[in-house]
Amino acid sequence: MSDVDESVSAMETPVAPESGDEEHAVIAHFRLASGDVGEVDGNEFGEGEAVVYAYGPDADALFKVMEPTLRGLPFRPAHIVLRRGDSESRLDL
Repeated sequence: MSDVDESVSAMETPVAPESGDEEHAVIAHFRLASGDVGEVDGNEFGEGEAVVYAYGPDADALFKVMEPTLRGLPFRPAHIVLRRGDSESRLDL
C-alpha cells in the first residue's frame, strides 16, 4: 500500500452533529491566473478561477476532510468559505 493509501485509510471520518434544517457548505476559491490571457470555462471554472463546492450537514467536518488536499493545490491566492447555515467565515490558504 502506498503512503497516500495509508494516510487516507488512517484518516478518521468526522461525524456531523445534528444541525436541523440548516445547510452548511465549504466553498473553495482558487485564482488560476493573474491576467486575462485566455479563458477557461466549464461547470466549475471560469474568469480565471476554479471553485469547488461541497455540501453536507457540517461545514467544519467537510473542511477537515478536504483541508489536506486543498492546501496541497498550488493555485494561489486561494481562500475557503465555510458556510454554516446563515453565517459565513473566510479562511485564506
